[in-house]
Amino acid sequence: MLLSDLQRKDIVNVVDGRNVGNIIDVKVDEATGMIVSLIIEPSKNFFSFLGKGEDTEIPWKSITKIGEDVILIKLGL
Repeated sequence: MLLSDLQRKDIVNVVDGRNVGNIIDVKVDEATGMIVSLIIEPSKNFFSFLGKGEDTEIPWKSITKIGEDVILIKLGL
């Protein structure tokens, strides 16, 4: 799977059903080549209540399922 394939998918938090935002990058462990986290651009709907206007990292371990159209994550708020 290509990064561009991941960027086309919606990211939904299964805890509250909210659309988290869009993937703009990934963080890769240089030693292993494994993806460590997804870098998400701030969404006005999800992170605005935190007062953040910065990119957010979603740890790879928080991903519960990557589907055809959506990436499900589990982030407790």
